[in-house]
Amino acid sequence: MALKENLGQNIQRLRKQRKITQEQLAEQVGIDPKNISRIENGNNYPTAENLTSIAKALDTEIYELFVFKEISYPDMKQEIINALDSEKNILYLYKCLKTGLK
Repeated sequence: MALKENLGQNIQRLRKQRKITQEQLAEQVGIDPKNISRIENGNNYPTAENLTSIAKALDTEIYELFVFKEISYPDMKQEIINALDSEKNILYLYKCLKTGLK
């Protein structure tokens, strides 16, 4: 599946989880509802500015719009534990925790 389609599906899934209509999202982003439909259907990419506004309207981080694999909590926990085998990853995680990055 193409990047545009995956991105669109994530936006649509998050929008529906938050019980927001395409029209409401479009209003918050400042674009035509047809553009939201085109993005969700994988026909168009949002501009960088619109992508930022979409993430804000959906109360999510931009990177989360590009996480295409659903992962269970136990699997996520195991991936984190496995990543701690790397000194580089431990240092990065420590830096994030100390600076308050999420």
